[in-house]
Amino acid sequence: MHSARFSTLVLALGLAASGCSVFHKRAKAPAPVTEVGPAPAAPTPVTAARDLADAMATVLKLAPNQTGRIRTVLNGTVEQANAAKQQHPAQSPELAAALKRINITSQAELQKIMGPAKYREFKAKQAQVQAEMARQ
Repeated sequence: MHSARFSTLVLALGLAASGCSVFHKRAKAPAPVTEVGPAPAAPTPVTAARDLADAMATVLKLAPNQTGRIRTVLNGTVEQANAAKQQHPAQSPELAAALKRINITSQAELQKIMGPAKYREFKAKQAQVQAEMARQ
């Protein structure tokens, strides 16, 4: 995942939307204030599951059938997380709880696919997996 570029883009769009003077000329009169609910959480890119599965396959030397099954689990995880992000406000306890439940389920499925030893290796090499994702 290209998180640095993604974060920069999100920050730039947030500044532009907020009326930051870097992106907008100063208005003579302030715009009327309207009530707006909290911004929804940004969806996880659908390519994130593929990228993570590929990085895991490279770092952990997974068999092709394991990689395919892991990709399926991760795709489902992304879909569920994005649905939760649409249902609950960003930074809400409800969203945090939903994402935690989704993550626990996903991790249990990954452990079944990889087996206990390979799953422990995955947990130990998470930083290396993230670095591999950044290179892709």
